[in-house]
Amino acid sequence: METRELSTGRVRIRRATPGDLDVLVELEQASFARERMSARQIGRHLDSLSAEVLVAVRDHQIVGAAILFYRRTSRVARLYSIAVAASERGRGIGEALLDAAEDHARRRGRPLLRLEVRVDNAVAQRLYERHGYHRFGMHRAYYEDGHDALRYEKALA
Repeated sequence: METRELSTGRVRIRRATPGDLDVLVELEQASFARERMSARQIGRHLDSLSAEVLVAVRDHQIVGAAILFYRRTSRVARLYSIAVAASERGRGIGEALLDAAEDHARRRGRPLLRLEVRVDNAVAQRLYERHGYHRFGMHRAYYEDGHDALRYEKALA
């Protein structure tokens, strides 16, 4: 378990456990209007060797989560999502999860982290760009509603 000191207090980042599933599903439902993972999908990722689900915990409550994917044949890690409880947004939780995701990818021997972000999600774009990610492409009509996705990556050396 990693503890990160934020200006708004301490947050602990740890790997999610099967006991966290209900809270993770609630967070997923509250955070994403579309492209939500089902409880079954999230549960499968909790025990997968090709995924890591990290949670941010403040005062014994899960306040955020990040999901990373790894392919056995690739040196690239993929940040699938970061979700932060509405009541905790703007308090550095997303940044703490992003930092932890990068640390975990490095530990797994992945020198590059990639992600996609909706073209209309300026807040997420600014977060990633502040943390050294650069835009390298676009997926047209990537999301269910037809929105495009910007592709970002960062070298983790």
